[in-house]
Amino acid sequence: MTDKPTAEESSDQRIRDLAEIPAVEVISRAAVMLMSAAAEKLGLSADDPDDSPHRDLDEARRLITALAGLVTASVEYLGPHAGPMRDGLKSLQLAFREASAHPDEPGKGPGEKYTGPVWG
Repeated sequence: MTDKPTAEESSDQRIRDLAEIPAVEVISRAAVMLMSAAAEKLGLSADDPDDSPHRDLDEARRLITALAGLVTASVEYLGPHAGPMRDGLKSLQLAFREASAHPDEPGKGPGEKYTGPVWG
């Protein structure tokens, strides 16, 4: 016999582990993942974002909109994390506007239906 956990035991352990994580941490982790993915899709990790092989503004729009929905819906639970989350979101929204060949009208950019128009 082996001491290796079965798939069911492993799944039960992951559920128990998740149950011990405070909601604010789960929300924050999800937000950071969305921020990181959006930054990558905007090409922000490259020396020249315009030349990034990962740049995909359609994907970035989706990620930023999801982030805006998450941050807006959970802002009351984020406590001291709310400000930095909103700042990060706004930075991504502005970077998206700057990266767009034909920027959206104010209030029509990614996530702006949740945050309102974003200005530089």
